[in-house]
Amino acid sequence: MVKPKTKIGFIGTGVMGKSMAAHLIKAGYPVSIYTRTKSKAESLITDGAIWRDTVKKLASTVDVIITMVGYPSDVEQVYFGENGILENAQEGTYVIDMTTSKPSLAIQIYEAAREKNICALDAPVSGGDVGAKNGKLAIMIGGDEAAYEAVQPIFEVIGENIILQGPAGAGQHTKLANQITIATNMIGVCEAIVYAKKAGLHPEKVLESISTGAAASFSLSVLGQRMLNEDFAPGFYVKHFIKDMTIALESAKDLGISAPGLSLSLELYKELAEKGESDSGTQALIKLFE
Repeated sequence: MVKPKTKIGFIGTGVMGKSMAAHLIKAGYPVSIYTRTKSKAESLITDGAIWRDTVKKLASTVDVIITMVGYPSDVEQVYFGENGILENAQEGTYVIDMTTSKPSLAIQIYEAAREKNICALDAPVSGGDVGAKNGKLAIMIGGDEAAYEAVQPIFEVIGENIILQGPAGAGQHTKLANQITIATNMIGVCEAIVYAKKAGLHPEKVLESISTGAAASFSLSVLGQRMLNEDFAPGFYVKHFIKDMTIALESAKDLGISAPGLSLSLELYKELAEKGESDSGTQALIKLFE
């Protein structure tokens, strides 16, 4: 069971990871951090985080390791190999991958960890930069119930909708369902805003009306407002959404289902990326419609 003095290692301090790690520090946990670019972690170090200059050094000195990196290839790099987490973590360590990644990779990590008496969970999140900053992320978890219960106090620091979805890989499958839902929703938000403008309406008032009805969603109320403000800073990168949708589409094909809405959204976001918007927030999709 996690205790207040449980040592936590956090790998990946990007847009969301930085806020998540900050909440853990504020909650009183001793937190060690590693990220490829140390400058991105300076504020956390100032707040009391311990800097480790390699994954290997971090993994051997903590009780719980959380990873929040970019792509499945990054996940593989930090977990496997002689300098990776699984080769250097102590027996009994809990490892939690909160990256949106492949369900098959989550299962691979779980099985490799079990052989070394390490407890692994896949626990991707949803809520964007706002949810991370407010400590109100939705956390979707795959793995053993005993491991989930042991680290639940940590989840409660960074999220509020925390659900064990099933065995290893179930968290990732749930997150992919989340991304499939958002994919077509973002198209609808863009089309609605453009429609409102063309109809001569005040788009802010339109958003105010429809954000509390049957059309209500985070994409509409938060990202729709950012579209109107022409605020395209990344709460969630276009390039990472493309990664998520690509994984989701591959998974859908493996399951034998069609996903035409997902396919269209992926096509549009790839077009957006080709126009130089890879590092913009997902709300930049409106630029293709206006």
